[in-house]
Amino acid sequence: MIDIWKEFPGIIANAGITLQVKEGEIHAILGENGAGKSTLMSILFGLYHADRGTIKVRGKEVHIKSPNDAFDLGIGMVHQHFQLVHNFTVAENIIMGKEGGFVYDIKKASKKIKEISERYGLSIEPDMVIEDITVGMQQRVEILKMLYRDADILIFDEPTAVLTPQEIDELMQIMKNLAAEGKSIILITHKLDEIKAVADRCTIIRRGKLIGVVDVAKASVEDMAAAMVGRPVSFKVEKAPCRIGRPILEIENLSVMNSKKVLGVKNFSLTVNGGEIVGLAGVDGNGQTELVEAITGLRKVDSGTIKFNGRDITNLSIAERNAMGLGHIPEDRQKRGLILSAPLSSNMVIKEFRHRPFSNHGILDYPAIREYSEEIIEKFDVRSGEGVDSLAGKLSGGNQQKAIIGREITSDPDLLIAVQPTRGLDVGAIEYIHKQLVEERDKGKAVLLVSFELDEIFNLSDRIAVISSGKLIDIVDTASTDEHSVGLMMAGIRKGESDE
Repeated sequence: MIDIWKEFPGIIANAGITLQVKEGEIHAILGENGAGKSTLMSILFGLYHADRGTIKVRGKEVHIKSPNDAFDLGIGMVHQHFQLVHNFTVAENIIMGKEGGFVYDIKKASKKIKEISERYGLSIEPDMVIEDITVGMQQRVEILKMLYRDADILIFDEPTAVLTPQEIDELMQIMKNLAAEGKSIILITHKLDEIKAVADRCTIIRRGKLIGVVDVAKASVEDMAAAMVGRPVSFKVEKAPCRIGRPILEIENLSVMNSKKVLGVKNFSLTVNGGEIVGLAGVDGNGQTELVEAITGLRKVDSGTIKFNGRDITNLSIAERNAMGLGHIPEDRQKRGLILSAPLSSNMVIKEFRHRPFSNHGILDYPAIREYSEEIIEKFDVRSGEGVDSLAGKLSGGNQQKAIIGREITSDPDLLIAVQPTRGLDVGAIEYIHKQLVEERDKGKAVLLVSFELDEIFNLSDRIAVISSGKLIDIVDTASTDEHSVGLMMAGIRKGESDE
């Protein structure tokens, strides 16, 4: 990709970027949220068209007008936000656009999908319906879509954002195997340790401009991070010892049904006090989603109680819980966090618009809404071409996440439930968000952190609650445990039990 330019209203996403990827190479693209990485790859995949610049594949200039053109050239892409039809099966999603005529053989396609799944350790059944599987499994379906089409140039846009540590290790090995077969892999990620683990070279982009290309083996993590954000970045969270206050969240003997009408959370009890961060550690799909949805009011409780500031909220509405001071950073920012077709200004007051100063006797005060939204966007560095007038769906994934976090923290909640709060964020934004969460804790607020990143759990949490198969395995002090012990508990092995 030579001298690629792409401009949107109010922003130049790509300003003369050149990217060269070799056969059999894993090439990382590193940049802040909104730096232009996904735009560049969307041009390569035919979703956008460059304003000017040249694309060559295998030495020949090409014109990619659509994803079908990209597929024909052997280019595949795993998108940051899934391109899946939720009421279709895995097989139907994978073969969409590749049916091969008026009639297609679903059995033959399912057999091929199963073979690919087993070959790469993706563990996906072709007849599963998308809406019934976890976010992590949906990510694997996106990978299968690309492998099914026999792509030679594979674009991975934040592929590990929703995967467990074990799944990430498996994916990294898959990438190495694919590169060894001669496939070219382009990896967009904010996780510098992943780049160090698998990438050969790394192209660094900042605010739409090419900063440079580095040999990953020779570059340090610190150097790459500084080049990405333009300043040194701290990877360790600095925090004073916690000062435990009164109980804010009290969960007693909670049981919750999952979407398959079986218990996803089983007799679960946990207290989160003011002035502490409690991390909930567990492999994806072990009851975290059901637990969070029960606390926030998105899912009905089967049995047990939930108390917030001493009041039983088990059967209260979502609006009532929000009004009491419950903040929620959801796992799925697009499904639960934002109205994508609405401007940022509307999204920033979505929980508050009924109240002053944003409305008066049912009449919205747009200047007040705009001023409040602009403060959040500036403080949390939410980058968008048209400011608060930008549609939420037009923002990059990382900037969508920063907008949600800004909204929830600015609402000054007594309890903040943060689920995967730094998913898809660059290291500079992660550093800032981590400081914000610690500040909430230091102000006497209660924070329940749900993360599949063990290093994030250990970095931020004062105590760690481990969940496995919907059950509370144990609660441990972070200072007196280690990742190995927590990893065993995530597998359902209690402290003191043998692996046998």
